[in-house]
Amino acid sequence: MRPLTMLITSEGEWVFERSAEFFSALGDPEPDYDGTLFAVKNLGFIKFETVGREIVEIELHPRNVELPALLAVQQQLYSSQFKLFRIKYFEEAWHSEITSSAEQAVARLSELCAPAFSPPPSDRFFVEPQDWSSLSGQEGNPLRLLFQKWRMSFGCFDTSLIPFAIQHQFLRRLMIAGIRQGADDPVFRFIGDGFKWLQEDYRYTGLGESLQNLPDKEYGGWVSEYYRSVARSGQPRYDVVTAAIETGPRMEKVFKTRYERLLLPWKTGSPEVFVTLLSRTIPEENSLPTGALNCPTPSLRKTRKSS
Repeated sequence: MRPLTMLITSEGEWVFERSAEFFSALGDPEPDYDGTLFAVKNLGFIKFETVGREIVEIELHPRNVELPALLAVQQQLYSSQFKLFRIKYFEEAWHSEITSSAEQAVARLSELCAPAFSPPPSDRFFVEPQDWSSLSGQEGNPLRLLFQKWRMSFGCFDTSLIPFAIQHQFLRRLMIAGIRQGADDPVFRFIGDGFKWLQEDYRYTGLGESLQNLPDKEYGGWVSEYYRSVARSGQPRYDVVTAAIETGPRMEKVFKTRYERLLLPWKTGSPEVFVTLLSRTIPEENSLPTGALNCPTPSLRKTRKSS
């Protein structure tokens, strides 16, 4: 059976390969070069080739793909009956991956096309990105349990999450923030009682409040960027964080902490995306030396900016 090849333009329009509509979108009615390859590598088109009803190959240059094209392909994958998905993508050279899950293919496309995220620089907060796939081998780590539940739920939130957290005894270190489509400001939906740097009643008074309005405004603004990035990309984020958080009625105290955190995006039945935070304090013997969060030298400031 001959493959059927279509392309999705950067505006999310479907066109047949070598059709008049394709050449019009290409901007060249009679190209003397491989127009399909040029469109994929340079114009942000996505090539979508099917073999029968079971196999599909998706070819793209992630850096150039626009959101309408990405969403058009993902919607097609969700509504199809394909059984094998090959993703071919260009990053200095061509790479190829195969999966038998539409959900995994959609998630991988989101990951590949996610805008590059540069952590906001700060003199008081330092992040060390980790490989979230490494959690699968960490027996006994509550972050691993939540990560497994997220994967088994295909990233869809339901009311079983809170009982699950209670059962596995990590509810105290759980936060949930909501980010609505069209809005860019994460707000608290749940706050566990295990965050010692927050005032005791904040787990109640903070619900519905923006993360940027945390008592330490600089920390709130800094951490909000990570929630936004996870919600936009649809991908997990696993970090080790070292922070000096200002606390007290007049921010006269500093709470120094080092912890690992897992941020997960959850789809809901509304336009709101939930992002969960689960954190685990790292014992003091594994923390940075005393004074590591004092005013950084210029070289350290540069390192943090490029992390």
